[in-house]
Amino acid sequence: MLLSNILLKYNLEENVIFKNEKNFDYLGLTESLVDAQLCIFIDNKNYISNIKPNVTMVITNEGISELLDIKKYGICISKMPRELFFEVHNYLAEESNKFNDAKKTIVGVNCNISKLSSVSENNVRIGDNVVIEEFVVIREHTLIGDNTIIRSGAKIGGQGYEFKRTKNGILSVSHIGGVVIGNNVEIQYNTCVDRGVFQWDNTIIGDNCKIDNLVHIAHGVKVNSNTMIVANVGIGGRTIIGEDAWIGFASTIINGVTIGNKSRANIGSVVTKSIPDGASFTGNFAVEHSSFIKNLKETFGNRKE
Repeated sequence: MLLSNILLKYNLEENVIFKNEKNFDYLGLTESLVDAQLCIFIDNKNYISNIKPNVTMVITNEGISELLDIKKYGICISKMPRELFFEVHNYLAEESNKFNDAKKTIVGVNCNISKLSSVSENNVRIGDNVVIEEFVVIREHTLIGDNTIIRSGAKIGGQGYEFKRTKNGILSVSHIGGVVIGNNVEIQYNTCVDRGVFQWDNTIIGDNCKIDNLVHIAHGVKVNSNTMIVANVGIGGRTIIGEDAWIGFASTIINGVTIGNKSRANIGSVVTKSIPDGASFTGNFAVEHSSFIKNLKETFGNRKE
């Protein structure tokens, strides 16, 4: 598709300049890895180095446009590239919702689904031997694997928290991705798992993961297999959590970081940077656990009564 055609069709921003415009398949972010051609936005030159090879079109401002390779990318120059990008996203999301074929929900064998739960009639696939307790909500575009348990009050596949300030107020960003939950997963009471923002993206909970009460898993998060997440944890959008990881009670993880395989974010950690494989981080802001203990001893060991 061409961005100029979209702007014309939906009567969006007129005062833009195109240079070497190119086709794209989907919208995405600079760090998006998807097997398709993407249109992204950049409003900070520090993100230029993060552009992935599959990007063909960039919405940006005039200053940053001069730093981009005009032969490599199509460029749309706008005074408010972020705002324009998400306005286009919302219009395309609305169009997608209109024309997507509804597929009747499929439920596997030997499932125990409470009559007091709410499972969308369309675009849900539930595997075999699944338990869904009372007051669970399963939205469209959710896939649940075999032998999975979803406890009372959990909400799966809802619209996430993504808002942008614009000249006309606060813009709510549509979520049109999905949720994929693996086999042998348990999601406990009153936990929320949001769907992905983009059409090509899912929030994923891998096989054998165990997720405690009152956990929030935001849009596009990828939790790999055999990971355990304790109660009251908040995980920001697009975070990647490796296999066999442990996320301790009441930890907060900023969006877009990576938590390595067999790593730990210990109780109450505020994680603002990626954690390497096999590492253990503690504190606010979280650092390697032995460093945290050393700093703690030095601080309190030097105190005078």
